[in-house]
Amino acid sequence: MSTAVNKASLEQQAQALHVSIGHHDYLYYVLNDPQISDAAYDKLMAELLALEQAYPELVTADSPTQRVGAKPLAAFGSVRHAVPMLSLGNAFDDTEVLAFDKRVTDTLHAAGMVGAAGQVQYQAEFKFDGLAISLRYENGSLVQAATRGDGQTGEDVTSNIRTLRSLPLKLMGDYPDVLEVRGEVLMNRADFLALNQAQQARGEKIFVNPRNAAAGSLRQLDPRITATRPLRFFAYGWGQISGELPYQQHSDVLDWLGRLGLPVSPLRRVVDGAQGLLSFYVDTGAERTQLPFEIDGVVYKVNSLAAQEVLGFVAKAPRFALAHKYPAQEETTRLMGIEVQVGRTGAITPVARLQPVFVGGVTVTNATLHNEDEIRRKDVRVGDTVIVRRAGDVIPEVVGPILDLRPEGTELYVTPTTCPECGSAVEKPEDEAISRCTGGLFCPAQRKQSLVHAAGRKALDIEGLGEKLVDQLVDSDQVKSLADLFTLSVEVLASYPRMGRKSAENLVAALDKARNPELERLLYALGIRHVGETTARDLAKHFGSIEALMAADEEALLSVNEVGPAVASSLLRFFAEPHNLEVMQALKRAGVQPQAVQQASSDGLRLAGKTLVLTGTLPNWSRDEATRHILAAGGKVSGSVSKKTAYVVAGDEAGSKLVKAQQLGVPVLDEEGLKAILL
Repeated sequence: MSTAVNKASLEQQAQALHVSIGHHDYLYYVLNDPQISDAAYDKLMAELLALEQAYPELVTADSPTQRVGAKPLAAFGSVRHAVPMLSLGNAFDDTEVLAFDKRVTDTLHAAGMVGAAGQVQYQAEFKFDGLAISLRYENGSLVQAATRGDGQTGEDVTSNIRTLRSLPLKLMGDYPDVLEVRGEVLMNRADFLALNQAQQARGEKIFVNPRNAAAGSLRQLDPRITATRPLRFFAYGWGQISGELPYQQHSDVLDWLGRLGLPVSPLRRVVDGAQGLLSFYVDTGAERTQLPFEIDGVVYKVNSLAAQEVLGFVAKAPRFALAHKYPAQEETTRLMGIEVQVGRTGAITPVARLQPVFVGGVTVTNATLHNEDEIRRKDVRVGDTVIVRRAGDVIPEVVGPILDLRPEGTELYVTPTTCPECGSAVEKPEDEAISRCTGGLFCPAQRKQSLVHAAGRKALDIEGLGEKLVDQLVDSDQVKSLADLFTLSVEVLASYPRMGRKSAENLVAALDKARNPELERLLYALGIRHVGETTARDLAKHFGSIEALMAADEEALLSVNEVGPAVASSLLRFFAEPHNLEVMQALKRAGVQPQAVQQASSDGLRLAGKTLVLTGTLPNWSRDEATRHILAAGGKVSGSVSKKTAYVVAGDEAGSKLVKAQQLGVPVLDEEGLKAILL
């Protein structure tokens, strides 16, 4: 037998074992229907291990033997999602669900997709209480896994995800070249209890709830630890897919994902109209405590994919889907004290210090009290027995006191007149419910929050500058303003606890990278009151430079799109403050110079009044970059194609939006075509 023939035979033998082991993993972990004994399964795995040890060249990334044993990571890398991972709008009562169904029905009726008396068909499913994950398969093999992150960029957890036995490393059946699967990693209640018992026996950390345990297990830098944790996965959606989906209904796509070997919850239902949605909610609520895993609500999605396209998206959520949450959980406990926290803008927020109470799956010791007016409205006093409410990830809040249990001698709460952080006066503007510290950046608390805000991804994106380091830099008086960050040296940073030289070098490099930010990012980073991301972008586009903005008067500011009196007043106050002017000069001396925005006359805005839709992956520009160029040219970017769409910009693996554009006769551009219009 020749070497070539022998190698081919060995590869076939290894591949047959891959398929067999993968099939039995699917039967055991997904269908809960094992068809061979554990001993027989172990024999198959031992046979494959022996083969790979004898012939290391047979080891492949999708081999079942590679699920465990990857080296620990120094840190998680970042992954930019090809298709953003959006969040969902929430409903908390039947009225909101009825309103959602009416909006959907009216829109689809106007589009000729629902008859006058017709009902919309929905896919109804669980809202799992776990960690959202995106899995990327190429040619059927699992190549990448990422957390949701901020929706645009997540953490690379590929090594850890590969340890989940319920997930196929190689898809079954007929799969596309590229398939991104969206779903939830979670832990069953029984597995969670067993894990905590084992943790306690070893004297290690006890997890507060299954969601916390799942998230902590998946974010281990050592995949070998993740491999010991009983994590599970359920697919509920998809991101990028090469080619066109051969299905017309959301429910059919989920069935197809199941046939590919991916775990999909069987406890989902296709329903008609609002009554069908509410019936699913009630039925699921009645069975909720009997489920093996935790859910905090149900999710409704319009079942027709064509209808989903018509409904489109708002900024961060699809219009065709809704999460219907179950009521918040409530418990009673004692209010031991009321302290205040000082926010980035000086806002004084009262915080209840509680006798520890287990509610909503976690032990709660603090809860928000919002403001003094709210405390007085609820008549909450130190010493009261209070009702504490928590729902999902929402910050716990004090609902109110149980007056029958109020002890004698309690007093009404009064907001402190001086800031507990800096001693500055606390004032309450006439038109606001919130009291504020007047210390500005003199106040350490405001300074810290301002620096953390400025370092964020949507601002200057200074990787490595976290809250703990900011606390140390401010407390040591090393950093008094944003400009001081850019004077930090490797030697100074390396002198702080838990800050090695390599970390210090990386942070200095990140600061150097942030010296020439886009103007809109710098404006957002300054933390000017009322100036969010969108307003910062509008200001940057209108004025073009920081100098022009600083010199603008009220009339000039009010001429900017969406800038009203409150925003204009806030900008004028900010740039009139001597301390802020000193910081701007210090930033300039430190070499921080925002990129100028190319100004065009109103006649030169090539896309003024035009709406464009982006689909697929462009060869050079990311979707954010293309969007910024379109906005700078006066255009708008939409998530859905209609007859009013001026252009569809299509890249590789463009989906149904391209097909719809062709059907409607909307002009289609590639990246070069878009650049030809813009430049």
